[in-house]
Amino acid sequence: MMQTIQSIGYPVHFENTFQELRDLIIASGYSKIFILVDTNTEKHCLPLLQPFLDGISYDIIEVDPGEENKNIDFCIGVWKMLLDFGADRNSLMINLGGGVVTDMGGFAAATFKRGIDFVHIPTTLLSQVDASIGGKTGIDLDQVKNIIGTFTQPKAVFIAHELLKTLDNRQLVSGFAEMLKHGLIYDPAYFRHIQHMTSGEITPEAIYRSVGIKNEVVTTDPHEKGLRKILNFGHTIGHAVETLSLQKDADPLLHGEAIAVGMICEAYLSHESNGLSAEDLHEITRTIRRNFPDYPLHQLQDPDLIAVMKNDKKNEQQRIGFALLNRIGCCDFNKFATEAEIAGSLNYYRSLIRS
Repeated sequence: MMQTIQSIGYPVHFENTFQELRDLIIASGYSKIFILVDTNTEKHCLPLLQPFLDGISYDIIEVDPGEENKNIDFCIGVWKMLLDFGADRNSLMINLGGGVVTDMGGFAAATFKRGIDFVHIPTTLLSQVDASIGGKTGIDLDQVKNIIGTFTQPKAVFIAHELLKTLDNRQLVSGFAEMLKHGLIYDPAYFRHIQHMTSGEITPEAIYRSVGIKNEVVTTDPHEKGLRKILNFGHTIGHAVETLSLQKDADPLLHGEAIAVGMICEAYLSHESNGLSAEDLHEITRTIRRNFPDYPLHQLQDPDLIAVMKNDKKNEQQRIGFALLNRIGCCDFNKFATEAEIAGSLNYYRSLIRS
């Protein structure tokens, strides 16, 4: 049995999750209930939840899926719907979706009338192990990811393994990137336990451990002043690749696919400047390439990628910031790299896919 995890003032439920949500709603006496969905989760996930809302009145707010829609315009649409439905400060927002829905729904709730309660029901593997834990809310601005947002904790998170059955294999593999990252930065035994799994072999227990790792980190450092920064491993370069892919590719990378590219590049940076051994670099590279398709990084130019990185939240004093490994299972933060060093890491990835 997987026990409820206590995070920063709220529970993360793994057992009887929809019943736990119903109990919370009934006990809290909310004046209004809203469910934020995208067109996919309304079709595939909402029907699994609705039997547990029998006798409870609620309104549905729908947004379009995809990172390109996680912006102020869609957020304004959510706020307007809340106004039209008569939401007051004793309302509850249920965010039923992946990272886009939980990030944007959390931000919309945290800022509407200076804050209404919200809960997350993450519907993708990525959002279950990453986006739903830690109290970050946010939207993108001018293709800069999560640059507008808050630290606001949900009232609860409900992780239902059965929702993963609604996903295709590509979505599952995307979420697996963050699970691998958790092992790389914090728990070498966990990394080696999951590194040979396929997407179809991911167990609730592995998800539970991944959530536990992220929770241990964020409860130690809720506002990302220190240790929590290790969760950014792979994300400085990965976010830049994701941003340009969204702009240029007909079929853009999913978040986890971009982070996989970023982790290979940043493992190389870790080897070059932070003491990561060649053996660890090669093990990380093999593991990620075994699970993720190669991305034609030669299509993206270094100056364009670095221009995106210069807007990264981890930067200090105009230096581009990274979390870098010193060995598998141990990560340092507040590390910085020059443009030439970053270019070297990008060329390392390009050399792999050319060979």
